[in-house]
Amino acid sequence: MKAILFDRFGGTEVLREADIEVPRPGPGQVRVRVKAAGVNALDGKIRSGALEAVFPTPLPSVPGHELAGVVDAVGEGVRNMQVGDEVLGWSDTGSYAEYALATTVAAKPAGLDWQHAVALPVAGETAERVLNVLDVGAGETVLMHGASGAVGTLAVQLATARGARVIATAGPSNQDYLTSLGAGATVYGEGLVERVRALAPAGVDAVFDLAGKGALEDSIALRGGTDRIVTIADFGARRLGIAFSQGSQERSTARLAALAQDAAAGKLLTTVTAYPLDQAATAQQVSDTGHVRGKLVLTLG
Repeated sequence: MKAILFDRFGGTEVLREADIEVPRPGPGQVRVRVKAAGVNALDGKIRSGALEAVFPTPLPSVPGHELAGVVDAVGEGVRNMQVGDEVLGWSDTGSYAEYALATTVAAKPAGLDWQHAVALPVAGETAERVLNVLDVGAGETVLMHGASGAVGTLAVQLATARGARVIATAGPSNQDYLTSLGAGATVYGEGLVERVRALAPAGVDAVFDLAGKGALEDSIALRGGTDRIVTIADFGARRLGIAFSQGSQERSTARLAALAQDAAAGKLLTTVTAYPLDQAATAQQVSDTGHVRGKLVLTLG
């Protein structure tokens, strides 16, 4: 099968297309014929070797943590899925490939296309996890730094659905986009504290940092301390006494299925930019800039 892999750490030039063996599902796994694979910032960080101490990566390695596609084979003990089922979920073996193995998948609604389906697993889990850690509730004001990407797109909507007010930051070109999601938008950079205070004179109750890039110092100023600030982007957060939240292995297929149903019904917006599999390096180059609107995906067949 065709797959994208890297056998050394470095820039996107280390990514290459190769023919590798089709994997066989083990107990509890399904094999998925991949229709779309998600591209995440984490993919580039792992490829570069920057996270080798945190996420040891045997080489060669196929990138990708999420997929949408058709079940092609089932392993021993699988009872709730069968060949031909359309699914979305998390990949066990790397999703930048024609076939991948998966343990945690949910049924894809018929009204949800592959590209928008694959925008949900990682971003949805991350958004809900952090909103739960922050205990965001009705009537509260939440500041989200760098909210125009895949996680932010969902987090703004999910927080708003809880009855919270969201103030979200992004570059000038994404201000209207954030507003369309239901947020109060402002640009990041110098003067942010004053701009946020003007939008929220009573203060902000929680901060969700999706950007890094020095946003935590401004967050502490706005909160008057480190309480109820969580980052998924600044690996140096603990030096400031701020919680860093990383991906959980406790993935809920029920919650993923609910998000997929909402997306299929038009209750949850996803925004995607798609590339064919052989342009994976280009997609990761875009991802590495940190300036992405919605989700980057790779399409196969």
